[in-house]
Amino acid sequence: MDYYGAITPLKKVANASTPDASTISIQPFDRGSLKDIERALNQSDLGLTPSNDGNTIRLSIPQLTADRRKELGKTVGKLAEDGKVALRNVRRDALKSLERLEKEKAISEDGLEGRKAAMQKLIDRFSKQVEDAAAAKTKELESI
Repeated sequence: MDYYGAITPLKKVANASTPDASTISIQPFDRGSLKDIERALNQSDLGLTPSNDGNTIRLSIPQLTADRRKELGKTVGKLAEDGKVALRNVRRDALKSLERLEKEKAISEDGLEGRKAAMQKLIDRFSKQVEDAAAAKTKELESI
């Protein structure tokens, strides 16, 4: 949120709590920032409408509809794909570093191949973890 001209995380300017399972209550440390917090929540892509009583902001979370569940499932898939892209970027950067070390004769050609194989095993393991977490969350979203 924009707090006196600086982008600031909500947790730095307010205390958030959950009085019940379907409500989020946000109480700012500075009451002057109440309108800024409300504006930031309205501009966010949360799909929730804040209600302001002058001291706190309350967000009511509606029950998930079938359409919203599908939308959230797509979001989970997108986030999982972003995670796998990040892993591929790490692998690319690590391969460049390994090849540079091999050119500088810091490691042998056999050492390079061994490290590449070990790195690929790590990338595969973490990719599997991302896929498993996404599948579990999608399954959770689909169940009522």
